[in-house]
Amino acid sequence: MAGNKNLQNANKAKKDEFYTQLVDIENELRHYKEHFRGKTVLCNCDDPRVSNFFHYFAYSFEQLGLKKLITTCYKNQDMNLFSQNKSEKAVYLEYEGDKNGNRIPDIEEIGIKELKGDGDFRSAECIELLKQADIVVTNPPFSLFREYVAQLMKYDKKFLIIGNQNAITYKEIFSLIKENKMWLGTKSGDMSFRVPEYYEARNTRYWVDENNNKWRSLGNICWYTNLDHNKRHEELILYKKYTPEEYPKYDNYDAINVDKTSDIPMDYDGVMGVPITFLDKYNPGQFELVGIDRYVEDNPNFGHRFKIKGKETYARILIKRK
Repeated sequence: MAGNKNLQNANKAKKDEFYTQLVDIENELRHYKEHFRGKTVLCNCDDPRVSNFFHYFAYSFEQLGLKKLITTCYKNQDMNLFSQNKSEKAVYLEYEGDKNGNRIPDIEEIGIKELKGDGDFRSAECIELLKQADIVVTNPPFSLFREYVAQLMKYDKKFLIIGNQNAITYKEIFSLIKENKMWLGTKSGDMSFRVPEYYEARNTRYWVDENNNKWRSLGNICWYTNLDHNKRHEELILYKKYTPEEYPKYDNYDAINVDKTSDIPMDYDGVMGVPITFLDKYNPGQFELVGIDRYVEDNPNFGHRFKIKGKETYARILIKRK
């Protein structure tokens, strides 16, 4: 049974094989540069020879003042970015900066080493590499997001990772956000990823570029982190006033419904249900997170979303103004 489960997880991970653009990495990482000086960075879901995460950190090594860069990948020994994980050996890399003075990560300065296992981030040897790291930065498999974050928390790591926005509604993930142990980065919304040639894009936004590379666009992507940044301390400007007509209460929960973050009333002191996209504007000094609809403790229909006039609403985060 355990073997079957591992195969199922591997198949799920294959569908998560999205490769992050360098421009998206650069645009997000520029908000955190002060966090990296003297630190060891681990990218543990990346082929070190072709990953844009490795490219960013290797070429910014001296500028960021890094101590060490470690990257690992899952069963990929080919120089092809999309090898479909067919090779038997996984590899990892340790880069400690420029040695010959040209400020470029040359081949002779980069040592690629074989892992004994398959490079799964949950394996014992990859966990040993994780223990060395101060900050983890990568794009983990979306289907393993809960497990991936749980491991980061277990080993008390700082991190900056990409995930699906819907992960906010996972009970385990929202609990961490509510406890101020993780939050959203500066960028949320639409991001484009290169996908393998064998990728079947059914009912999704994808295209093929002039080099015959496949791309997929996802509109509900965000960065998750526990590194502080200026955006999470910006105050949301409120301008609307509360009226019972515009802000109906839920059928069986004492809170008003707010359909858009921009419509949060400035004069309502009770509990409000807002879209999950609110977290992109969330300032912990301005608002209190009460819970999330399905799992808030006093939800009389625990495990289910709230209703208005008998109709179930979209996922709602419960907040109060401070």
